[in-house]
Amino acid sequence: MNLVKNLNKPLAHLKGILAFMLICSCLSATAQRVGLGATVKPATPAANMGIDPANPKEYTIAEVTVSGTQFLDPNSMISISGLKPGDKIRIPGPAVTSSIKRMMDFGTLDDVEILATKIQDEKVWLNIHIKERPRLYKVSFSGIRKGERETLNDKVKLIKGRVITPTIIKNTQLVIKKYYMDKGFYNTKVKVLQIPDSTRGQATLNFTITKGKKVKIEKINIEGNTAISDQLLKRKMKGTKQKRIGRLFNPSKYIPKKYDEDKEKLIAYYRKNGYRDATITFDTIKNGNETISIDMKIDEGTKYYYRNITWSGNYLYNSQFLGERLGVKKGDVYNPEELEKKINGIPGADVSSIYMDDGYLYFRLEPTEKAVEGDSIDIELRMFEGKQATINRILLNGNTKTSDRVVLRELFTLPGQKFSKTEIINTQRQLSQMGYFDPEKIQINPIPNQSDGTVDIEYTVEEKPSDQIELSGGWGGYIGFVGTLGLVFNNFSLKNIPNRETWRPLPSGDGQKLSLRFQANGKQYQTYSLSFSEPWLGGKKPINFGVSLQRTVYRMTDYSSIYGLGSGGSRNISYRGGYYNNGITFSLGRRLKEPDRNLVMTHSLSYQRYRLDSLDIFRIGYSTGSSNNISFNTTISRNTLSDFQFPRSGSNISLSGTFTPPYSLLRKKAFTDKTDTYRWVEYHKWMFDASYYATITGKLVLSTRAHMGFLGAYGSKVGYSPFGRFIVGGSGLAGQGSFSLADQDIIGLRGYQDQKVGPLAQNGYPASGGGIVYNKYVMELRYPVSLNPQATIFILGFAEGGNNWGTYKEFNPFDLKRSAGVGARIFMPAFGLLGIDWGYGFDKIQGEPKRSGPQFHFTIGQQIR
Repeated sequence: MNLVKNLNKPLAHLKGILAFMLICSCLSATAQRVGLGATVKPATPAANMGIDPANPKEYTIAEVTVSGTQFLDPNSMISISGLKPGDKIRIPGPAVTSSIKRMMDFGTLDDVEILATKIQDEKVWLNIHIKERPRLYKVSFSGIRKGERETLNDKVKLIKGRVITPTIIKNTQLVIKKYYMDKGFYNTKVKVLQIPDSTRGQATLNFTITKGKKVKIEKINIEGNTAISDQLLKRKMKGTKQKRIGRLFNPSKYIPKKYDEDKEKLIAYYRKNGYRDATITFDTIKNGNETISIDMKIDEGTKYYYRNITWSGNYLYNSQFLGERLGVKKGDVYNPEELEKKINGIPGADVSSIYMDDGYLYFRLEPTEKAVEGDSIDIELRMFEGKQATINRILLNGNTKTSDRVVLRELFTLPGQKFSKTEIINTQRQLSQMGYFDPEKIQINPIPNQSDGTVDIEYTVEEKPSDQIELSGGWGGYIGFVGTLGLVFNNFSLKNIPNRETWRPLPSGDGQKLSLRFQANGKQYQTYSLSFSEPWLGGKKPINFGVSLQRTVYRMTDYSSIYGLGSGGSRNISYRGGYYNNGITFSLGRRLKEPDRNLVMTHSLSYQRYRLDSLDIFRIGYSTGSSNNISFNTTISRNTLSDFQFPRSGSNISLSGTFTPPYSLLRKKAFTDKTDTYRWVEYHKWMFDASYYATITGKLVLSTRAHMGFLGAYGSKVGYSPFGRFIVGGSGLAGQGSFSLADQDIIGLRGYQDQKVGPLAQNGYPASGGGIVYNKYVMELRYPVSLNPQATIFILGFAEGGNNWGTYKEFNPFDLKRSAGVGARIFMPAFGLLGIDWGYGFDKIQGEPKRSGPQFHFTIGQQIR
């Protein structure tokens, strides 16, 4: 709008045009100096609005309007500009330029212009004309597969409707490049194309990705190292490997992130060996497109040794005692990492445990280099002992299914006790072994209260499914359907049966165990079992009470009847013998306090009644009759495993003895026949099982196991009983075709056929029901694929050996049937442990003309032998 009334002065009009051009150039130059690319100008020629660029004039803002908005709120833009009606503003002047800068710094605008639309009586009307940056409509990727596009969508996480800025585009390109560089595509190129949609103010970002080939490491050149060889240093670089033939598990692709980690590992290794000042002074990557080479120069520095080690601040224990516990002497190689481990890193055996296991929660010990002379370092161990802390409260979170009392009774840290670092660690292991919580999610947080010298301990757990179901089936030829149904409820609650809210699907939360199992192969083979256990009988002490019932029926099929015709022309199946077993077992176990709380002693009393009907299962001429077995078992076990599903450390050792009354020693008259001899079963049996787990490196775990079993007789009247023997070979499962009868123990030995290792009768079945002594040794390397509690998966490689003997005269613990192979295990809470193994047996077994060779094995359930 032109407010100048005198329009007939050409010279003035010309001056106005020149002034307008000067203002525009000045303000544009100012905007460019601040990097905005914006202009400020009056809506009409400056002279016609009374603006003299040579003489800035102050105006009062009468009104501020906004134009050009699509998504942004005009009032918000005015607020950001800082221009308000009533404010004084000098034109030309810095206020407008500062306003433009503030708006551009907001980050959502592509351009800003501020126009004077009207000037009257020293008042100015301003319009802020903005151009918004486009909003994101969608992201697309070109040059890669569909699966990679889905992965990148999750990586870049660009939300529809977000303002597209150069920073967002640049960061997205970097994320994409990093993703592919971490996979070995070091030369990945990412181009972006912005496709605008002006009608909606939106745009599509298309990223075109050229991965190229994976870049291999041709050569790693290390210079400056004299104390440690190139070969050893390269072995320490776990993620950066030089290309060579046969490298399968550690490919030689170049990943910058892993290379940076490996450089830190090299320096850490030098410092562990006394080279305190070691540094990488130079390293470079020479890119040859498909291959690279790495040049590295190391300054090893001096190798240092401990000289004088002194203590300060210690009042409870003298320096000599603490020095012996520390285990570092004058002349030892200087190793700060190992020193820290001996101070704080070995629960129960480090220096801090002396204090923190006695309640000194606030204990601190800081090693300080007191002097460095030549290759020697003096260390002062400065200590703050503090005061003892008593446990005040136990806080429990996350147990949505398991009742508080079930968790609290397993804790080794109780209110009123002194704080103990070792007991905290023992409690964490105990919670893991319960099987109700995810071991990876157990958190322990001591909360000190220094004002009153107490500490609250907060335990946070996360429930995981612990119940199991075993369901399998198949067709058994002429017999019919073969099926197994097993249900295990590991957190059962007997008292909550009336409370429908605790049914999940059965009442739960009290830590009891209810197990039901049914297996049938038509009428030929059926077995039923029911067991219940209460781990804290009476609720006050860890006394485990259990009871179990079982029934087994096995009928020998008369196959001639299958092919014959019955009455009316129908085929009928008949049976020509059978085996029947009914049994009940009561058990009572208790956790011991001495020599440590990891020991459990369990006693059980069992009664089994067997009936044979024209079926000589032992091949000894005993085919018809009834046998009774009353046995007493005592088992002592010690379990320190770190985890139930995938233990990484600890051991599990058990020794058990089973005894029947010595009927033959109490009997004076001679036995008349087999039925009379085995009417009352007698034997004594000893079993030893030991397993040990240790982490070798990273997630790789070594598992070693040893198993032994011995069956004894009370005298020569009866000899070694056919009951209670050992059957070795195969997967170790009892089921159709390999079921367990007469108290037999079925032992797996991979790489060999089921039940075929040991003394055999002429027909190829275990003689006299199996062997009387066996041993087995196992070594496995395990690596976890997934530690998710919903499906714990690990792979393994194994080597094992074992054998089974029919007499002690033949027994030789070094005469083993050897095998090796690979396998995998999947632990799912609903189904338990499922496994598959491929094993190769290196030796021949009795009755076979050649070595066993390759065998596949399937396992269901936790196998301990």
